Amino acid sequence: MRIGILPSSPLFCGMTQAETEDLLGTLASSTKVYKNGESVFHIGEHITTAGLVLLGGINIVKNDVWGNRKIIEHIGTGQLFGETYACIPTEPLMVNAEASGDTKILFLTINRVFSQEITHHAFATKLIQNLVFVLARRNLTLTRKMDYITPRTIRERLLTYFSYQYHKQGSRTFKIAFNRQQLADYLSVDRSALSNELSKMQRDGLISIDKHTFRLLTLPADI
Repeated sequence: MRIGILPSSPLFCGMTQAETEDLLGTLASSTKVYKNGESVFHIGEHITTAGLVLLGGINIVKNDVWGNRKIIEHIGTGQLFGETYACIPTEPLMVNAEASGDTKILFLTINRVFSQEITHHAFATKLIQNLVFVLARRNLTLTRKMDYITPRTIRERLLTYFSYQYHKQGSRTFKIAFNRQQLADYLSVDRSALSNELSKMQRDGLISIDKHTFRLLTLPADI
């Protein structure tokens, strides 16, 4: 396959084109296209492959037995998902992975990283280093998610989330990957209550909104 965006992906960082192509063969790579909302991985299943987003995005979703839905994380282009469970195939998935928009996924049999057939390859050390980086980044992402949902009020949760987007994107104006329902699911709040709070924040002169684009008009002391 054409390597396309792979050199910019953390998993392939520092690898030559020849190493990348060799790795794709060793990890038995394959691609598949999904429509918006279609499930990629299902809760309860055991996986040996991780997915790398070539196009579109993935939402990591958790539904409890009462039907409550929470978005744990959004996986964008070039990012990996499912790698933790793929490294421990005896552990059943506790989340669903769903396509966010039309999405193309590169699947990699990631648990082969620990097999003897990998060790003689030139890319072995780079691959293991990159995988450790990916796992560490995932830990930071989940820790950050706790920061978002710890505040008691919806406004505080929104300000915490907007603060991170401001610093990450380096601008008062930024786009987010979620629609209103998805943002509510991500912040673990009711959609109507979220919409009401966003309207209040606009009236209070804190933000302006244009679909998925937000602009911070006032920077509170904690941003």
